[in-house]
Amino acid sequence: MATKKAGSRLETEIERCRSECQWERIPDLVKQLSAKLIANDDMAELLLGESKLEQHLKEQPLRQGASPRGPRPQLTEVRKHLTATLDRGNLKSEFLQESNLIMAKLNYVEGDYKEALNIYARVGLDDLPLTAVAPYRLRMIAEAYATKGLCLEKLPISSSTSNLHMDREQDVITCYEKAGDIALLYLQEIERVILTNIQNRSPKPGPAPHDQELGFFLETGLQRAHVLYFKNGIDVHEDQQNLTRGVGRFRELLRAVETRTTQNLRMTIARQLAEILLRGMCEQSYWNPLEDPPCQSPLDDPLRKGANTKTYTLTRKARVYSGENIFCPQENTEEALLLLLISESMCLERAMKFAFEEFHLWYQFALSLMAAGKSARAVKVLRECIRLKPDDATIPLLAAKLCMGSLHWLEEAEKFAKTVVDAGEKTSEFKAKGYLALGLVYSLQATDASLRGMQEVLQRKALLAFQRAHSLSPTDHQAAFYLALQLAISRQIPEALGYVRQALQLQGDDVNSLHLLALLLSAQKHYHDALNIIDMALSEYPENFILLFSKVKLESLCRGPDEALLTCKHMLQIWKSCYNLTNPSDSGRGSSLLDRTIADRRQLNTITLPDFSDPETVSDSSSSSSLSRTESPLHLFVSSHLHSHPKPDTFVWPPAAHSFSDPGPRREPSLCNSPDVYFHGFPSLFSVSSVHATSVAASRVEQALSEVASSLQSSTPKQGPLHPWMTLAQIWLHAAEVYIGIGKPAEATACTQEAANLFPMSHNVLYMRGQVAELRGNFEEARRWYEEALSISPTHVKSMQRLALILHQLGRYSLAEKILRDAVQVNSTAHEVWNGLGEVLQAQGNDAAATECFLTALELEASSPAVPFTIIPRVL
Repeated sequence: MATKKAGSRLETEIERCRSECQWERIPDLVKQLSAKLIANDDMAELLLGESKLEQHLKEQPLRQGASPRGPRPQLTEVRKHLTATLDRGNLKSEFLQESNLIMAKLNYVEGDYKEALNIYARVGLDDLPLTAVAPYRLRMIAEAYATKGLCLEKLPISSSTSNLHMDREQDVITCYEKAGDIALLYLQEIERVILTNIQNRSPKPGPAPHDQELGFFLETGLQRAHVLYFKNGIDVHEDQQNLTRGVGRFRELLRAVETRTTQNLRMTIARQLAEILLRGMCEQSYWNPLEDPPCQSPLDDPLRKGANTKTYTLTRKARVYSGENIFCPQENTEEALLLLLISESMCLERAMKFAFEEFHLWYQFALSLMAAGKSARAVKVLRECIRLKPDDATIPLLAAKLCMGSLHWLEEAEKFAKTVVDAGEKTSEFKAKGYLALGLVYSLQATDASLRGMQEVLQRKALLAFQRAHSLSPTDHQAAFYLALQLAISRQIPEALGYVRQALQLQGDDVNSLHLLALLLSAQKHYHDALNIIDMALSEYPENFILLFSKVKLESLCRGPDEALLTCKHMLQIWKSCYNLTNPSDSGRGSSLLDRTIADRRQLNTITLPDFSDPETVSDSSSSSSLSRTESPLHLFVSSHLHSHPKPDTFVWPPAAHSFSDPGPRREPSLCNSPDVYFHGFPSLFSVSSVHATSVAASRVEQALSEVASSLQSSTPKQGPLHPWMTLAQIWLHAAEVYIGIGKPAEATACTQEAANLFPMSHNVLYMRGQVAELRGNFEEARRWYEEALSISPTHVKSMQRLALILHQLGRYSLAEKILRDAVQVNSTAHEVWNGLGEVLQAQGNDAAATECFLTALELEASSPAVPFTIIPRVL
């Protein structure tokens, strides 16, 4: 038994060495195999013959176009090993096939092309399986097709008939195409195996990963087909279809998922295809990469119709790049430029060793890293760019933007912004942008600050910076907008209204300014006017989910829950049309949850929703194309509101338990593109548009917990980018909140469960479960849910406020007071927290302090918007 296990381990190691082309190790492994297992002489002959042939080709590599070498003494032993294996025929059929493939390869090396082709005919090359085989078998089959194509090219055609020439040419190209397709499959598979082995390796040091080399035959298979296409299509001008198929072949190779071995090849192919597109193809004959090539051209040979499609299919294909929102060029110059940019980005990193003091290369390298999402490394490269070009203010501004975004390196961002501000007259035209960046940094730092005193200091510094930016650039709508936003966060509503009007006069269709105007109107309790602004903005930005989330809150206040639920259904419809994602496990019950209280909404009852379980990032729902029209209906509508001051409505104190108002800023992520950090909260529900330092840590905890929980619940893999699933979860939680507001716990539970299927350990999901439990009257269960939410995100103010209310009802006044005072430190503008603190103090007999808290709550509620001001992104 021990011998059998030892043999199994040796066979696995031999297979690995054959797959990774570690031929120098094969002789030693064969000796061990022969010593431990009986009747393996034939297998040993096969392995020794193969390893000796490969070692010979490594020492004396073949060259394209070289003349036949004939029999050589060095290869005599190779032939003896293979002949012995084939003559005895004791091996399994698959190993006899391998012996024949190696023998055919030997015949080609020695110049016996006819015999090599005869062997391939006997083996049945087209019938060899590609599925459920070891990687080395894929390599052997790919090399066999390449060798067959080389043999066919070498052998002359007995007849001079043109049809025979065309058939032979097509056979050769088909062999090379098959060789290239299977070679890509082999390289992807062997890289996957190597990476898996590295991940599973024990902590103790092991051998370094073996670098794969293409070798003569694989390289020929990958490159020879398009060489023949372009040779025939351009040099001879006999067949325009060859040019069409050559371009298609280039695109197939570039769409295959990249491996380390194919990087140089991809860079070369990208450059060559760009040259072909610019020099050999006109705009009229161009077709984009996602379309089928033209079926026929006036230049085509009428005898060869339909030759633009492949004449073969493989049972297994290489993986290609796919996903949502992939850019597709629409003209030849656009595709050529894209190819050149790809080629440049691939060679940049290797060129850096020769880029001493070369600013252009460093800057292009930084931009490439940014595009790849490697923000931390991009900042380091930008520092070098600043050293090389200290007078260029755009570089530190770019670095500050990265630091304020996904990295949340606010101290670093502050340094970069001060670099621009302190640069002097050389960069005076960018000083306003520098102050704008500095103001954003201070504003985000104020959100992060845990002490009220520090928050107030940083908010004042942010206001001063924004005022300075606005004075330096009074025509910049962003400066006026961010000044208005900071004033709104500080609850200076009339002043904020003045500046947001200036911003809209400068840029009437800016979606963030429109959103801020609506929130400011809602802070003054002009809910109907705010909703009208949102509706008009949505007429220009119909797929902006941030606006839609605000619309749900305002409709709940103005038009009732039916309209709010209808908007939730509309968001589900938009979500499905935008992302077009499906889930095999989807039950199709998604949208029916929202039909239970909506009468006669048949046009929206056909939506089905996926059910995935893996969190990542909040979508950048606020992005939308800017408008070129300056006198759109939206612009005219906003203009009518720029100088109007409607009277406030009658003051109504909102219900304590299920208010649709959520005034205070929360420590949650913004809706900016940030695949590393912004995944754990639902900003439009209970949160703000900036990352609190504690929430960054909480987000990582939630990600780990949600991934574990998801893996236990479902084995369904996620599809594409994950920000669509975050948007979907936000929609479900908004619907759940509406149902809670109208006292329907069953429907609220169903909607919350849909969000929990996506993000089972999100503190917002846990908070919503607590709300449902409260609605059912189960306060002990609600307390547990709030405690779980706070264990993940300790600064989630809504959970703190609801937990303190339950503790108050249970008579635990001291603990409730402690939690509420902590919540006030986190968010001093949450009127519900101040009201709750007043109730706790009153219950303890401290009437004077309670009165102060109630007055503070009244003052804050009078200026609280329907959703937090900080839901609006703060990005440079």
